Amino acid sequence: MIQVHRIVQAVLLACLLAAPALDAENWSRFRGPNGSGVSEDTGYPTSFGPDTNLIWKAQLRPSKSSPVLTARHVFVTGFSGGKLFTQCLDRKTGKLLWERSIERQREPLVNKLNDPAALTPVTDGENVYAFFQDWGLVSYDPAGNLRWKTPLGPFASSHGLGISPIVADGLLVVQVDQFADSYIAAFDLENGETVWKTNRSESESWSTPVFYRTAGGAPYILTVGDRMFGAHQLKSGRRTFSESSMAGAMVASPILEGDTLYAFGYNFGNALSFDGPLEKRDKDGDGKLTANEYKGSVWLTGMAKFRGNQDGVLDRQEWDAVQSRYTGPSPLVAMRLEPGSDGGTLRTRELWRYEKGFKFVIPSPLIYGNVLYYVKNGGIFTSIDAQTGKLLKQGRLEGAIDAYSASPVAADGKIYLASENGKVSVVRPGADWEVMTVNDLEEEIFATPALSDGKIFVRTAQGLYCFGK
Repeated sequence: MIQVHRIVQAVLLACLLAAPALDAENWSRFRGPNGSGVSEDTGYPTSFGPDTNLIWKAQLRPSKSSPVLTARHVFVTGFSGGKLFTQCLDRKTGKLLWERSIERQREPLVNKLNDPAALTPVTDGENVYAFFQDWGLVSYDPAGNLRWKTPLGPFASSHGLGISPIVADGLLVVQVDQFADSYIAAFDLENGETVWKTNRSESESWSTPVFYRTAGGAPYILTVGDRMFGAHQLKSGRRTFSESSMAGAMVASPILEGDTLYAFGYNFGNALSFDGPLEKRDKDGDGKLTANEYKGSVWLTGMAKFRGNQDGVLDRQEWDAVQSRYTGPSPLVAMRLEPGSDGGTLRTRELWRYEKGFKFVIPSPLIYGNVLYYVKNGGIFTSIDAQTGKLLKQGRLEGAIDAYSASPVAADGKIYLASENGKVSVVRPGADWEVMTVNDLEEEIFATPALSDGKIFVRTAQGLYCFGK
């Protein structure tokens, strides 16, 4: 009996010692809990840097993907020397525990803000799942053992893929919006086999979906892309609702607050004339652009290869057809989801829309304390009443008037915004928000920070920082 009593004591002690790590909120996908960008934990620092509130720094393979967390690990992706890497770090110390690689199968042309490992991985709390646009899906267990590989592609996108995978109710969901043959698919977490695959009419977009469960319990994947909002049943992939309420270019990911979805994209306003590209690139003066003339432009290359007759030659008719998709305003839309009596999402009701200043905005919006925030290049930060769509305040993040690719995140009464030049502004939220401090890491930042258990995980061009009090 004494021996049994000691064993019970040892087990209880082990559980108590492990409790802080196990209770730590996991940031398991791009932008954390259901893509909200918000952590409910407290104790986050306001000031931090290489010599301030630094817990550890780790060297990484290069990439612009964001870190994801489990209770004990940090997972990231990277690329180097023709290989695609998945890396696992100890969350407490930053020590590299393992890295695994697969060979790149192709090298598509991508935007300079993209890269071969730019899609943020996802974790189910133990295992990691990475989606590489040059290869497909791969999964490893916590010890770095290969669980499975599922080849996908090749893909057809003018700027490269940008939609990160998510895990929802035991399924790995991948949305691929591209020039041709767009689809959304679910894969078995245990073996990587396709559970379902549904074609989509949307052309290319870069907006990661969110998970939604109706009041009746029916689970859905909500998507925005290429002028369309869509609702897919999670169990079957069947699309039960579509609405044409979005802009043509959906880059920022949506956020879901209760039964309200918020999303913005951008259009070009008025159609752009083909005369500009012709004047700059039409060397032989035939009124068309061939491969040697549009070489180096991912946008022109994509139109020539994947639009119209797809013959690799871009003419005025094909150009005008593309422009027609992107004319009009650039709206931020708030939509109430209204489930039917059977628990299915049958329709949406537009609450409001705001149509100012979203052209070429990449970072996703943030809702914190009933206020919606977004940031755009030049450090222009805007707050909007999430209930009414009324503009509350717009101003510059003094000390960080830079370009922005990383999305804002929030916790503990603070909003964190990382600029491409490496400045991380900490903003006191509210209708009349104000900058509390600006932390200069002096390293480029394109990845969205991860927040958990009072720690801030910031990926820079040089590595991964963990900051905390």
